Amino acid sequence: MANNKKMEVFVNLTKRDTVVAIEEKVLPGSLVFDSLNPFPGYYHETPTSPRPIYIYLVLANQYPLEEIIRATQNIEKEYDWNFDAGKGYMTIGSEFLNVIRVRHLPELDLVIKIQEAYVKQGINFLMNKKLKGKLEAQVKIVKFLNLEKLGDGIYINAEDTTFGYVEIPKYLHQAAFTKVSMDVKYNWDGHEYDAASASFYNEGKLYEVVRIRSDQMNMDYLDKIKKLYTAKIR
Repeated sequence: MANNKKMEVFVNLTKRDTVVAIEEKVLPGSLVFDSLNPFPGYYHETPTSPRPIYIYLVLANQYPLEEIIRATQNIEKEYDWNFDAGKGYMTIGSEFLNVIRVRHLPELDLVIKIQEAYVKQGINFLMNKKLKGKLEAQVKIVKFLNLEKLGDGIYINAEDTTFGYVEIPKYLHQAAFTKVSMDVKYNWDGHEYDAASASFYNEGKLYEVVRIRSDQMNMDYLDKIKKLYTAKIR
C-alpha cells in the first residue's frame, strides 16, 4: 500500500439511525441523542463487546461548516480529548435538527465537557425541547476525511481502516439505495458489513460512493462489493 494515493476529501454521508435522548451527563435542558445501533447491517461484535459511542448534540442554530470546524480545532488545541466531530442534519418525522455528531468518545462523562467547550467557542445548543423514546432518524453528516486509494474506485479511511468506500455508477436517492443495498446483501456470501450512502468531492469532481464498515477490509473484499453494486444498479 506504500505507493497508494492518499487524499483529503470532503465527504457527505447519509444513513438511518435509531436514537434515544439522554438526560444524564449532558448540559441540563439540552437535547442530546445516543445512537443505539450506528451500524445496523454489521453484527460481528460479540454480545460482550462495548457498544461504540456515537452521540448527536442538537444545535440551537444552523452554523456554517467553517464555524464548527474552527470551534472543534480550538477545542482540540486546548484540551487533550480524543474525539471525532462532524457537522450534520437529522430528520425525525417532521422535525429537522442541526447537530454535531461526536464519536470515538472513551466515555459518556466527556459529553457535558465537550458541550461546555463548544459553548465557550460560541456554538450553542438547543434547550428545553424533549423527544421521548426510541426514534428513527435520517442523518446526514458532512466532514473531511483522509482516504487512501487501493484500486480503481476503491478507497479506505487512512485513519480508521474499518471504513471503506466504493464508487457506484450514479447517485441513488435513499429509497433506491435501500433497495439496491438489499439486493446486494441477498447475493453476498462474504463477511458481513454495514453500508451507507455517501459522496465525496475531490479535485473538482463529485464521486458517488457506498461507505462500507467491516473488520475484514481489503482490496479484494471491497472490489467484490463494488462489482455487486454496479451489477444491481440499473
